[in-house]
Amino acid sequence: MTDTQVVTAAEPILSYLTDMDGVLVHEDHLVPGADKFLAELRANETPFLVLTNNSIRTPRDLQARLRHTGLDIPESAIWTSALATATFLDEQRPGGTAYVVGESGLTTALHEIGYVLTDSDPDYVVLGETRTYSFEAITTAIRLVERGARFIATNPDPTGPSRDGSLPATGSVAALITRATGREPYYVGKPNPLMMRSALRRIGAHSQSTVMIGDRMDTDVVAGLEAGLRTILVTSGISSRESVEQFPYRPTMVVDSVADLVGSTPNPFT
Repeated sequence: MTDTQVVTAAEPILSYLTDMDGVLVHEDHLVPGADKFLAELRANETPFLVLTNNSIRTPRDLQARLRHTGLDIPESAIWTSALATATFLDEQRPGGTAYVVGESGLTTALHEIGYVLTDSDPDYVVLGETRTYSFEAITTAIRLVERGARFIATNPDPTGPSRDGSLPATGSVAALITRATGREPYYVGKPNPLMMRSALRRIGAHSQSTVMIGDRMDTDVVAGLEAGLRTILVTSGISSRESVEQFPYRPTMVVDSVADLVGSTPNPFT
């Protein structure tokens, strides 16, 4: 079932950005219809990019994870907050140095842009997500920020999921460092529209002709809206139809899942 606002823009839909968890997969299981939706985009030769705020895995690792669920998505169609952060740093300070708290998804992205990872007077402290935050690493990050390193975080998500319940994520650890240093990080990932814009550049797309599909009003929808995209909220993840009314902005369309979009691409608003 769909709930569509009046769409005043007559621009055709030429490309898609879509969140991963809650939209295409849910706890390592395929969201029913996600495979058919992506197959339809391919059949229509519609460019798309899968986005995730999780910075732990490289695109190759994520490709393998998605293939295990039944989705065959190329590495080139996966855009992480780690890649967006690396792109941002490469534009801001090419060939710089960073002290990283994170895993291979983040360290690999920074190595690929030519950054040197060091704890000796780095240009940046870059905080990402990791399964096991080290107290020693966090202490080092605090001291480096106190000494003048610029503070960057891949995303503001406070918690992440696990089989046993919530885990502290990048936003929570960033808050700890901020409380200790008085320095706020610059968050690159959603809901920063910067991640949307870097994703658009990745596939050569324009905001006016691109749709953002997500399951969270407070990250996916607001990031898409602020980047000038039309947005579709799916209720197969975090946000519900009822929760939409709690926000001062609305998605262009609300559907139960991406399965509801099958047969309506490339333009579900017509």
